[in-house]
Amino acid sequence: MSTNNTELSFQYAHEFVDFVNASPTPYHAVKTSKKYLIEAGFIELSEKSSSWDLKAGGKYFVTRNNSSIIAFKINDSFVWGEGGIAIVGAHTDSPCLRIKPISKKELEGFIQIGVEQYGGLIAHSWFDRDLSIAGRVYVNDKEKGVFIPHLIKIDKPLLRIPTLAIHLNRELGTKFEFNKETELLPIAGQSKFGSAKAKEEEGKESPHSCADDPELQFTPEQFESVQSVISRHNELLVDLIAQECGVTPDAIEDFELILYDHQKSTLGGLHDEFIFSPRLDNLTSCYCAVKGLVESTSEGKNSISMISLFDHEEIGSASAQGADSTFLPDIVQRILGDYFHSTVSRSFLLSSDMAHGVHPNYSSKYEAQNKPQINQGPVIKINANQRYATNSAGIVLLKNVGQKTQVPLQLFVVRNDSPCGSTIGPILAAKLGIRTLDLGNPQLSMHSIRETGGTHDILHLVRLFGGYFSEYSDLQERILVDGV
Repeated sequence: MSTNNTELSFQYAHEFVDFVNASPTPYHAVKTSKKYLIEAGFIELSEKSSSWDLKAGGKYFVTRNNSSIIAFKINDSFVWGEGGIAIVGAHTDSPCLRIKPISKKELEGFIQIGVEQYGGLIAHSWFDRDLSIAGRVYVNDKEKGVFIPHLIKIDKPLLRIPTLAIHLNRELGTKFEFNKETELLPIAGQSKFGSAKAKEEEGKESPHSCADDPELQFTPEQFESVQSVISRHNELLVDLIAQECGVTPDAIEDFELILYDHQKSTLGGLHDEFIFSPRLDNLTSCYCAVKGLVESTSEGKNSISMISLFDHEEIGSASAQGADSTFLPDIVQRILGDYFHSTVSRSFLLSSDMAHGVHPNYSSKYEAQNKPQINQGPVIKINANQRYATNSAGIVLLKNVGQKTQVPLQLFVVRNDSPCGSTIGPILAAKLGIRTLDLGNPQLSMHSIRETGGTHDILHLVRLFGGYFSEYSDLQERILVDGV
Protein backbone atom coordinates (compact mmCIF):
# COMPACT_ATOMS: atom_id res chain seq x y z
CA MET A 1 0.00 0.00 0.00
CA SER A 2 1.40 3.39 -1.00
CA THR A 3 2.20 6.08 1.57
CA ASN A 4 -0.68 8.23 0.31
CA ASN A 5 -3.13 5.34 0.58
CA THR A 6 -1.89 4.51 4.07
CA GLU A 7 -2.43 8.07 5.24
CA LEU A 8 -5.89 8.10 3.69
CA SER A 9 -6.70 4.76 5.34
CA PHE A 10 -5.90 6.18 8.75
CA GLN A 11 -7.93 9.31 8.00
CA TYR A 12 -11.04 7.28 7.20
CA ALA A 13 -10.43 4.86 10.08
CA HIS A 14 -10.21 7.70 12.61
CA GLU A 15 -13.41 9.23 11.25
CA PHE A 16 -15.10 5.84 11.47
CA VAL A 17 -14.00 5.50 15.10
CA ASP A 18 -15.67 8.86 15.81
CA PHE A 19 -18.80 7.60 14.02
CA VAL A 20 -18.96 4.53 16.27
CA ASN A 21 -18.31 6.49 19.45
CA ALA A 22 -21.19 8.84 18.59
CA SER A 23 -23.56 5.96 17.76
CA PRO A 24 -24.26 3.62 20.69
CA THR A 25 -27.82 2.86 19.47
CA PRO A 26 -29.65 2.66 16.11
CA TYR A 27 -31.22 6.05 16.90
CA HIS A 28 -27.78 7.60 17.30
CA ALA A 29 -26.48 5.83 14.18
CA VAL A 30 -29.29 7.41 12.15
CA LYS A 31 -28.67 10.80 13.76
CA THR A 32 -24.96 10.62 12.93
CA SER A 33 -25.71 9.50 9.36
CA LYS A 34 -28.16 12.40 8.93
CA LYS A 35 -25.42 14.82 9.97
CA TYR A 36 -23.15 13.60 7.15
CA LEU A 37 -25.99 13.71 4.63
CA ILE A 38 -27.21 17.20 5.57
CA GLU A 39 -23.65 18.54 5.37
CA ALA A 40 -23.49 17.10 1.83
CA GLY A 41 -26.68 18.89 0.78
CA PHE A 42 -29.25 16.11 1.17
CA ILE A 43 -32.84 17.20 1.86
CA GLU A 44 -35.00 15.44 4.45
CA LEU A 45 -38.35 14.07 3.28
CA SER A 46 -41.26 12.81 5.36
CA GLU A 47 -43.35 9.71 4.74
CA LYS A 48 -46.30 11.74 6.03
CA SER A 49 -46.16 14.07 3.03
CA SER A 50 -48.76 13.31 0.38
CA SER A 51 -46.32 14.06 -2.44
CA TRP A 52 -42.60 14.54 -2.95
CA ASP A 53 -41.18 17.02 -5.43
CA LEU A 54 -38.29 14.90 -6.70
CA LYS A 55 -35.97 16.07 -9.44
CA ALA A 56 -33.05 14.70 -11.39
CA GLY A 57 -29.91 15.90 -9.66
CA GLY A 58 -31.67 15.98 -6.28
CA LYS A 59 -30.36 14.41 -3.04
CA TYR A 60 -32.79 13.23 -0.39
CA PHE A 61 -33.25 11.09 2.71
CA VAL A 62 -36.15 9.78 4.78
CA THR A 63 -36.29 8.01 8.15
CA ARG A 64 -38.69 5.58 9.75
CA ASN A 65 -38.85 5.41 13.56
CA ASN A 66 -35.60 7.41 13.50
CA SER A 67 -33.80 4.07 13.68
CA SER A 68 -33.84 3.27 9.94
CA ILE A 69 -32.88 5.60 7.10
CA ILE A 70 -32.96 5.59 3.31
CA ALA A 71 -30.93 8.17 1.37
CA PHE A 72 -30.69 8.55 -2.38
CA LYS A 73 -29.27 10.69 -5.19
CA ILE A 74 -31.24 10.94 -8.41
CA ASN A 75 -28.34 11.38 -10.79
CA ASP A 76 -28.61 14.29 -13.21
CA SER A 77 -29.10 12.10 -16.31
CA PHE A 78 -31.61 9.70 -14.80
CA VAL A 79 -34.62 9.03 -17.02
CA TRP A 80 -37.69 7.55 -15.32
CA GLY A 81 -38.50 4.21 -16.93
CA GLU A 82 -35.03 3.73 -18.42
CA GLY A 83 -32.46 3.78 -15.60
CA GLY A 84 -31.91 1.51 -12.59
CA ILE A 85 -31.11 1.89 -8.89
CA ALA A 86 -27.81 0.95 -7.29
CA ILE A 87 -28.58 0.17 -3.63
CA VAL A 88 -26.37 -0.58 -0.64
CA GLY A 89 -28.25 -2.14 2.27
CA ALA A 90 -26.98 -2.47 5.85
CA HIS A 91 -28.30 -2.46 9.41
CA THR A 92 -28.03 -0.02 12.29
CA ASP A 93 -28.55 -2.38 15.23
CA SER A 94 -26.10 -4.60 17.13
CA PRO A 95 -26.56 -7.30 19.81
CA CYS A 96 -26.83 -5.70 23.24
CA LEU A 97 -28.57 -5.66 26.60
CA ARG A 98 -31.75 -3.64 26.86
CA ILE A 99 -33.32 -2.29 30.06
CA LYS A 100 -36.48 -4.22 30.88
CA PRO A 101 -39.90 -2.49 31.10
CA ILE A 102 -39.76 -3.12 34.85
CA SER A 103 -36.10 -2.89 35.77
CA LYS A 104 -36.15 -1.98 39.47
CA LYS A 105 -34.21 -4.51 41.52
CA GLU A 106 -32.32 -4.48 44.82
CA LEU A 107 -30.48 -7.35 46.46
CA GLU A 108 -27.84 -7.61 49.20
CA GLY A 109 -27.65 -3.82 49.42
CA PHE A 110 -27.00 -3.36 45.67
CA ILE A 111 -29.10 -1.41 43.19
CA GLN A 112 -29.51 -3.68 40.16
CA ILE A 113 -30.98 -3.00 36.73
CA GLY A 114 -33.05 -5.68 35.03
CA VAL A 115 -31.93 -6.24 31.43
CA GLU A 116 -33.09 -8.28 28.47
CA GLN A 117 -30.88 -9.75 25.75
CA TYR A 118 -31.28 -8.25 22.29
CA GLY A 119 -30.01 -10.41 19.44
CA GLY A 120 -27.37 -13.12 19.54
CA LEU A 121 -24.77 -11.46 21.72
CA ILE A 122 -21.75 -13.27 23.18
CA ALA A 123 -23.13 -12.71 26.67
CA HIS A 124 -20.02 -13.59 28.66
CA SER A 125 -18.13 -10.73 26.96
CA TRP A 126 -20.35 -8.25 28.85
CA PHE A 127 -18.97 -9.23 32.25
CA ASP A 128 -16.48 -6.93 34.01
CA ARG A 129 -16.93 -4.14 31.44
CA ASP A 130 -17.59 -0.46 32.09
CA LEU A 131 -21.16 -0.05 30.87
CA SER A 132 -23.39 2.96 30.41
CA ILE A 133 -26.85 3.75 29.05
CA ALA A 134 -28.11 5.28 25.81
CA GLY A 135 -31.30 5.40 23.79
CA ARG A 136 -34.57 7.21 23.24
CA VAL A 137 -36.64 8.88 25.97
CA TYR A 138 -40.14 10.29 25.45
CA VAL A 139 -40.75 13.53 27.32
CA ASN A 140 -44.08 15.24 27.95
CA ASP A 141 -43.76 18.86 26.82
CA LYS A 142 -46.74 20.25 28.71
CA GLU A 143 -46.44 23.77 27.28
CA LYS A 144 -46.71 22.53 23.69
CA GLY A 145 -48.98 19.61 24.49
CA VAL A 146 -46.79 17.10 22.66
CA PHE A 147 -44.59 14.14 23.54
CA ILE A 148 -41.03 14.66 22.27
CA PRO A 149 -38.32 12.03 21.82
CA HIS A 150 -34.91 12.84 23.31
CA LEU A 151 -31.76 10.89 22.50
CA ILE A 152 -29.49 10.38 25.46
CA LYS A 153 -26.01 8.98 25.85
CA ILE A 154 -24.76 8.98 29.42
CA ASP A 155 -21.00 9.41 29.03
CA LYS A 156 -19.75 7.84 32.26
CA PRO A 157 -19.18 4.29 33.53
CA LEU A 158 -22.51 3.62 35.20
CA LEU A 159 -23.03 -0.13 35.46
CA ARG A 160 -21.05 -3.35 35.69
CA ILE A 161 -21.81 -7.07 35.57
CA PRO A 162 -19.21 -8.50 37.95
CA THR A 163 -17.96 -12.06 37.62
CA LEU A 164 -17.81 -14.34 40.64
CA ALA A 165 -14.33 -14.70 42.13
CA ILE A 166 -12.58 -17.91 41.08
CA HIS A 167 -12.11 -18.76 44.76
CA LEU A 168 -15.90 -19.21 45.02
CA ASN A 169 -16.23 -21.11 41.77
CA ARG A 170 -13.20 -23.22 40.87
CA GLU A 171 -14.86 -24.32 37.62
CA LEU A 172 -14.26 -20.83 36.21
CA GLY A 173 -10.76 -21.99 35.31
CA THR A 174 -12.14 -24.55 32.86
CA LYS A 175 -15.55 -23.20 31.82
CA PHE A 176 -17.73 -20.16 32.33
CA GLU A 177 -21.41 -20.90 32.66
CA PHE A 178 -24.06 -18.61 34.13
CA ASN A 179 -27.79 -18.09 34.32
CA LYS A 180 -28.72 -15.34 31.87
CA GLU A 181 -31.72 -14.25 33.93
CA THR A 182 -30.26 -14.12 37.43
CA GLU A 183 -26.50 -13.73 36.90
CA LEU A 184 -26.31 -11.52 33.79
CA LEU A 185 -27.52 -8.64 35.94
CA PRO A 186 -25.68 -5.31 36.18
CA ILE A 187 -25.14 -3.39 39.41
CA ALA A 188 -25.57 0.37 39.35
CA GLY A 189 -24.87 1.38 42.93
CA GLN A 190 -25.58 0.64 46.56
CA SER A 191 -28.92 1.21 48.20
CA LYS A 192 -27.54 2.93 51.30
CA PHE A 193 -26.11 5.83 49.31
CA GLY A 194 -29.43 6.33 47.58
CA SER A 195 -31.18 6.43 50.95
CA ALA A 196 -28.68 8.90 52.37
CA LYS A 197 -29.15 11.15 49.40
CA ALA A 198 -32.91 11.05 49.78
CA LYS A 199 -32.66 11.99 53.45
CA GLU A 200 -30.26 14.82 52.66
CA GLU A 201 -32.64 16.24 50.07
CA GLU A 202 -35.60 16.24 52.43
CA GLY A 203 -34.57 19.51 54.09
CA LYS A 204 -33.92 21.39 50.88
CA GLU A 205 -36.33 23.82 49.22
CA SER A 206 -36.33 21.91 45.94
CA PRO A 207 -37.70 18.44 46.73
CA HIS A 208 -35.79 15.47 45.33
CA SER A 209 -38.97 13.61 44.45
CA CYS A 210 -41.62 15.20 42.28
CA ALA A 211 -44.28 13.54 44.46
CA ASP A 212 -43.13 15.71 47.42
CA ASP A 213 -43.37 19.01 45.53
CA PRO A 214 -46.71 20.84 46.04
CA GLU A 215 -46.27 22.52 42.65
CA LEU A 216 -46.01 19.13 40.94
CA GLN A 217 -49.19 17.53 42.27
CA PHE A 218 -51.32 15.75 39.71
CA THR A 219 -54.83 14.51 39.22
CA PRO A 220 -55.24 10.79 39.94
CA GLU A 221 -55.08 10.07 36.21
CA GLN A 222 -51.92 12.09 35.71
CA PHE A 223 -50.28 10.66 38.82
CA GLU A 224 -50.96 7.10 37.71
CA SER A 225 -49.28 7.81 34.37
CA VAL A 226 -46.18 9.24 36.06
CA GLN A 227 -46.17 6.70 38.85
CA SER A 228 -46.16 3.81 36.39
CA VAL A 229 -42.77 4.91 35.06
CA ILE A 230 -41.22 5.89 38.39
CA SER A 231 -42.38 2.74 40.14
CA ARG A 232 -41.02 0.49 37.39
CA HIS A 233 -37.45 1.80 37.54
CA ASN A 234 -35.01 2.85 40.22
CA GLU A 235 -35.66 6.45 41.26
CA LEU A 236 -32.01 7.45 40.95
CA LEU A 237 -31.90 6.01 37.42
CA VAL A 238 -34.99 8.01 36.46
CA ASP A 239 -33.41 11.15 37.97
CA LEU A 240 -30.25 10.61 35.93
CA ILE A 241 -32.22 10.12 32.73
CA ALA A 242 -34.22 13.27 33.46
CA GLN A 243 -31.01 15.26 33.95
CA GLU A 244 -29.71 14.08 30.59
CA CYS A 245 -32.95 15.24 28.95
CA GLY A 246 -32.92 18.54 30.82
CA VAL A 247 -36.33 17.93 32.37
CA THR A 248 -37.82 16.93 35.72
CA PRO A 249 -38.56 13.24 36.35
CA ASP A 250 -42.31 13.81 36.13
CA ALA A 251 -41.92 14.75 32.45
CA ILE A 252 -40.60 11.33 31.46
CA GLU A 253 -43.31 9.19 29.87
CA ASP A 254 -41.33 6.15 28.73
CA PHE A 255 -38.01 5.12 27.21
CA GLU A 256 -36.11 2.54 25.17
CA LEU A 257 -32.65 2.32 26.65
CA ILE A 258 -29.78 -0.08 26.09
CA LEU A 259 -26.47 -0.74 27.78
CA TYR A 260 -23.37 0.05 25.78
CA ASP A 261 -19.62 -0.36 26.24
CA HIS A 262 -18.28 2.88 27.65
CA GLN A 263 -14.74 2.11 26.46
CA LYS A 264 -14.19 4.04 23.24
CA SER A 265 -13.59 2.57 19.82
CA THR A 266 -9.90 2.92 18.94
CA LEU A 267 -7.11 1.88 16.61
CA GLY A 268 -4.68 -0.72 17.94
CA GLY A 269 -2.03 -3.25 17.03
CA LEU A 270 1.70 -2.88 16.42
CA HIS A 271 1.06 -0.80 13.30
CA ASP A 272 -2.41 0.49 14.21
CA GLU A 273 -3.71 -1.99 11.68
CA PHE A 274 -6.65 -3.07 13.87
CA ILE A 275 -9.82 -1.37 15.05
CA PHE A 276 -10.80 -2.49 18.55
CA SER A 277 -14.40 -1.48 18.93
CA PRO A 278 -17.98 -2.25 19.86
CA ARG A 279 -20.62 -2.50 17.12
CA LEU A 280 -18.34 -3.10 14.12
CA ASP A 281 -21.22 -5.34 13.08
CA ASN A 282 -22.71 -3.40 11.45
CA LEU A 283 -21.76 0.26 11.88
CA THR A 284 -18.83 -0.42 9.55
CA SER A 285 -21.24 -0.92 6.67
CA CYS A 286 -23.39 2.05 7.73
CA TYR A 287 -20.47 4.48 7.82
CA CYS A 288 -18.98 3.20 4.55
CA ALA A 289 -22.36 3.31 2.80
CA VAL A 290 -22.97 6.93 3.85
CA LYS A 291 -19.46 7.99 2.84
CA GLY A 292 -19.62 6.07 -0.44
CA LEU A 293 -22.92 7.73 -1.33
CA VAL A 294 -21.82 11.23 -0.34
CA GLU A 295 -18.47 11.03 -2.13
CA SER A 296 -19.55 9.16 -5.28
CA THR A 297 -19.53 11.03 -8.60
CA SER A 298 -22.30 9.89 -10.91
CA GLU A 299 -22.75 12.87 -13.21
CA GLY A 300 -24.05 11.82 -16.59
CA LYS A 301 -25.20 8.44 -15.25
CA ASN A 302 -28.71 7.13 -15.87
CA SER A 303 -29.22 5.73 -12.38
CA ILE A 304 -30.26 6.43 -8.80
CA SER A 305 -27.72 5.83 -6.02
CA MET A 306 -29.30 4.71 -2.74
CA ILE A 307 -28.42 3.46 0.73
CA SER A 308 -30.91 1.72 2.99
CA LEU A 309 -29.92 1.23 6.64
CA PHE A 310 -32.37 -0.85 8.67
CA ASP A 311 -33.02 -1.48 12.33
CA HIS A 312 -33.78 -4.94 13.80
CA GLU A 313 -31.60 -7.12 11.54
CA GLU A 314 -30.17 -8.87 14.58
CA ILE A 315 -33.62 -10.14 15.60
CA GLY A 316 -34.93 -11.16 12.17
CA SER A 317 -35.87 -7.84 10.47
CA ALA A 318 -39.62 -8.39 10.98
CA SER A 319 -40.70 -4.97 12.24
CA ALA A 320 -42.19 -1.78 10.82
CA GLN A 321 -38.67 -0.42 10.22
CA GLY A 322 -36.80 -3.67 9.53
CA ALA A 323 -35.67 -4.97 6.14
CA ASP A 324 -38.69 -7.29 6.09
CA SER A 325 -41.03 -4.28 6.31
CA THR A 326 -42.51 -2.14 3.54
CA PHE A 327 -39.96 0.64 4.12
CA LEU A 328 -37.73 0.09 1.08
CA PRO A 329 -40.54 -0.96 -1.31
CA ASP A 330 -42.61 2.03 -0.19
CA ILE A 331 -39.80 4.52 -0.82
CA VAL A 332 -38.82 2.99 -4.16
CA GLN A 333 -42.48 3.03 -5.23
CA ARG A 334 -42.83 6.71 -4.32
CA ILE A 335 -39.72 7.58 -6.32
CA LEU A 336 -40.62 5.56 -9.42
CA GLY A 337 -44.43 5.61 -9.60
CA ASP A 338 -45.60 3.62 -12.63
CA TYR A 339 -42.02 2.66 -13.48
CA PHE A 340 -41.52 0.61 -10.30
CA HIS A 341 -41.34 -2.89 -11.79
CA SER A 342 -39.33 -2.07 -14.90
CA THR A 343 -36.82 -0.05 -12.87
CA VAL A 344 -36.39 -2.71 -10.15
CA SER A 345 -35.60 -5.22 -12.88
CA ARG A 346 -32.68 -2.97 -13.89
CA SER A 347 -31.55 -2.46 -10.30
CA PHE A 348 -29.10 -4.15 -7.94
CA LEU A 349 -28.62 -4.47 -4.16
CA LEU A 350 -25.34 -4.87 -2.33
CA SER A 351 -26.27 -6.31 1.06
CA SER A 352 -23.40 -5.26 3.28
CA ASP A 353 -22.91 -7.01 6.62
CA MET A 354 -19.71 -7.99 8.37
CA ALA A 355 -17.93 -11.21 7.40
CA HIS A 356 -15.93 -13.76 9.38
CA GLY A 357 -12.20 -13.10 9.07
CA VAL A 358 -9.98 -16.11 9.75
CA HIS A 359 -9.15 -16.53 13.45
CA PRO A 360 -5.56 -17.79 13.94
CA ASN A 361 -6.49 -19.74 17.07
CA TYR A 362 -9.46 -21.49 15.45
CA SER A 363 -8.46 -21.87 11.80
CA SER A 364 -9.99 -25.36 11.66
CA LYS A 365 -13.44 -23.75 11.94
CA TYR A 366 -13.06 -22.26 8.45
CA GLU A 367 -13.45 -23.89 5.05
CA ALA A 368 -9.91 -24.70 3.91
CA GLN A 369 -9.97 -22.57 0.74
CA ASN A 370 -12.03 -19.73 2.15
CA LYS A 371 -10.21 -17.93 4.96
CA PRO A 372 -10.69 -14.16 4.57
CA GLN A 373 -7.92 -12.01 6.01
CA ILE A 374 -8.44 -8.73 7.83
CA ASN A 375 -7.15 -5.71 5.84
CA GLN A 376 -7.22 -7.60 2.54
CA GLY A 377 -10.48 -6.22 1.25
CA PRO A 378 -14.26 -6.81 1.40
CA VAL A 379 -15.52 -10.39 1.39
CA ILE A 380 -18.09 -11.74 -1.09
CA LYS A 381 -20.29 -14.13 0.89
CA ILE A 382 -21.71 -17.21 -0.86
CA ASN A 383 -24.10 -19.92 0.30
CA ALA A 384 -25.69 -22.59 -1.88
CA ASN A 385 -28.77 -22.64 0.36
CA GLN A 386 -29.44 -18.91 -0.14
CA ARG A 387 -28.53 -17.80 3.35
CA TYR A 388 -26.62 -15.27 1.25
CA ALA A 389 -28.14 -14.04 -2.02
CA THR A 390 -24.93 -13.93 -4.10
CA ASN A 391 -24.84 -15.48 -7.57
CA SER A 392 -22.38 -15.42 -10.48
CA ALA A 393 -23.90 -12.38 -12.22
CA GLY A 394 -23.44 -10.37 -9.04
CA ILE A 395 -19.85 -11.53 -8.67
CA VAL A 396 -19.13 -10.42 -12.25
CA LEU A 397 -20.54 -6.98 -11.40
CA LEU A 398 -18.55 -6.58 -8.20
CA LYS A 399 -15.33 -7.89 -9.73
CA ASN A 400 -15.55 -5.18 -12.36
CA VAL A 401 -16.21 -2.51 -9.73
CA GLY A 402 -13.29 -3.82 -7.69
CA GLN A 403 -10.97 -3.63 -10.69
CA LYS A 404 -12.01 -0.07 -11.52
CA THR A 405 -11.57 1.10 -7.92
CA GLN A 406 -8.48 -1.06 -7.25
CA VAL A 407 -10.15 -2.63 -4.23
CA PRO A 408 -9.12 -6.24 -3.47
CA LEU A 409 -11.94 -8.75 -2.94
CA GLN A 410 -12.13 -12.07 -1.08
CA LEU A 411 -14.54 -15.02 -1.12
CA PHE A 412 -16.17 -16.88 1.76
CA VAL A 413 -18.34 -19.95 2.27
CA VAL A 414 -18.95 -21.79 5.54
CA ARG A 415 -17.91 -25.39 6.10
CA ASN A 416 -20.51 -28.05 5.31
CA ASP A 417 -20.51 -29.06 8.98
CA SER A 418 -21.16 -25.51 10.18
CA PRO A 419 -24.40 -23.48 10.28
CA CYS A 420 -24.54 -20.33 8.19
CA GLY A 421 -25.91 -17.01 9.37
CA SER A 422 -27.96 -14.79 7.10
CA THR A 423 -28.46 -11.12 6.27
CA ILE A 424 -31.00 -8.66 4.92
CA GLY A 425 -29.89 -9.74 1.43
CA PRO A 426 -32.17 -12.76 0.91
CA ILE A 427 -35.07 -10.92 2.56
CA LEU A 428 -34.90 -7.93 0.21
CA ALA A 429 -34.09 -10.08 -2.83
CA ALA A 430 -37.32 -12.01 -2.28
CA LYS A 431 -39.39 -8.96 -1.31
CA LEU A 432 -38.38 -6.78 -4.27
CA GLY A 433 -37.32 -9.38 -6.81
CA ILE A 434 -34.04 -7.49 -7.08
CA ARG A 435 -30.65 -8.94 -8.02
CA THR A 436 -28.53 -9.08 -4.88
CA LEU A 437 -25.02 -9.83 -3.65
CA ASP A 438 -23.92 -10.27 -0.04
CA LEU A 439 -20.58 -8.91 1.10
CA GLY A 440 -18.89 -7.33 4.10
CA ASN A 441 -15.59 -6.47 5.71
CA PRO A 442 -13.83 -9.27 7.63
CA GLN A 443 -13.69 -9.10 11.41
CA LEU A 444 -13.00 -11.19 14.51
CA SER A 445 -15.16 -11.69 17.63
CA MET A 446 -18.46 -11.01 15.85
CA HIS A 447 -21.27 -10.28 18.36
CA SER A 448 -18.84 -9.71 21.23
CA ILE A 449 -19.01 -6.47 23.18
CA ARG A 450 -15.53 -5.75 21.73
CA GLU A 451 -14.86 -6.74 18.12
CA THR A 452 -11.75 -6.51 15.95
CA GLY A 453 -11.65 -5.21 12.39
CA GLY A 454 -9.12 -3.89 9.90
CA THR A 455 -8.06 -0.24 9.77
CA HIS A 456 -7.38 -0.32 6.03
CA ASP A 457 -10.60 -2.15 5.18
CA ILE A 458 -12.64 0.99 5.95
CA LEU A 459 -11.18 2.81 2.95
CA HIS A 460 -11.51 -0.36 0.86
CA LEU A 461 -15.25 -0.51 1.45
CA VAL A 462 -15.83 3.24 0.99
CA ARG A 463 -14.05 3.10 -2.36
CA LEU A 464 -15.93 -0.02 -3.44
CA PHE A 465 -19.30 1.57 -2.68
CA GLY A 466 -18.33 4.83 -4.36
CA GLY A 467 -17.22 2.97 -7.46
CA TYR A 468 -20.39 0.88 -7.45
CA PHE A 469 -22.59 3.99 -7.40
CA SER A 470 -20.52 5.66 -10.11
CA GLU A 471 -20.19 2.70 -12.47
CA TYR A 472 -23.44 0.80 -12.01
CA SER A 473 -25.47 2.30 -14.87
CA ASP A 474 -22.76 1.36 -17.39
CA LEU A 475 -22.01 -2.09 -15.99
CA GLN A 476 -25.59 -3.28 -15.62
CA GLU A 477 -26.15 -2.87 -19.37
CA ARG A 478 -23.23 -5.19 -20.12
CA ILE A 479 -24.01 -8.05 -17.71
CA LEU A 480 -26.73 -10.06 -19.44
CA VAL A 481 -28.94 -12.29 -17.31
CA ASP A 482 -32.32 -12.99 -18.88
CA GLY A 483 -31.11 -12.35 -22.44
CA VAL A 484 -33.72 -9.75 -23.32
